[in-house]
Amino acid sequence: MQQVNVVIADDHQLYITGLKTILQDVEGYDINLIDIANTGDELMIILKKHIPDLLILDLNMPERDGLDVLSSIGHKYDGLRILALTMYDESKIVKSAFKSGVDGYVLKTSGKDELVRAISEVLEGHTFMGQGVSLNAFANGGRKSDNAVQFEDKFIKKYNLTKREIEILRLISHALSNKEIAKELYISDQTVSVHRKNIMRKLGVSNTAGLIKIAYDHSLI
Repeated sequence: MQQVNVVIADDHQLYITGLKTILQDVEGYDINLIDIANTGDELMIILKKHIPDLLILDLNMPERDGLDVLSSIGHKYDGLRILALTMYDESKIVKSAFKSGVDGYVLKTSGKDELVRAISEVLEGHTFMGQGVSLNAFANGGRKSDNAVQFEDKFIKKYNLTKREIEILRLISHALSNKEIAKELYISDQTVSVHRKNIMRKLGVSNTAGLIKIAYDHSLI
């Protein structure tokens, strides 16, 4: 039986308790839960000490959300498999997660059997997308309609977003880190960070997933 070291990153204690039980039901693997992170910052500290075989990652966490963490670790560690376990079903967030390095994506509304299958598939080196998860943003092949463009203009005016903020929001939606955005726009990391905070303040959200969700809901991306 293959031993697998696992880290769970989630801030809901009851859900973590349930996950511990489910991990014992994954056939063919001896699951060893080596650590638990309740925030994104805690997870980064854990990963500096030891890299697990599997990371089960909630995208919505305090301090530093899952998408921010993925931009730092998604493709950095060889052999690390990542399963996103989240409530977010918006296709833009799903795309960003896969682009940033997740190997599987499952909604928290899924049942035990699907989660067990997702863990097995990811550990076997496959990509897994759970029920209700889609990469298709638009039914018309990804092109926005004229109404969507008009709605986008209203959105920009409503939240008083600048041209630069729109540029940065779109780059954030493509899973780029602050450093990558800075390089793309020929500005400093610190400037990108300031813009990101201003965008969050204007849109009334507290993390990257929230940024992508509200932009997607308003047909901006």
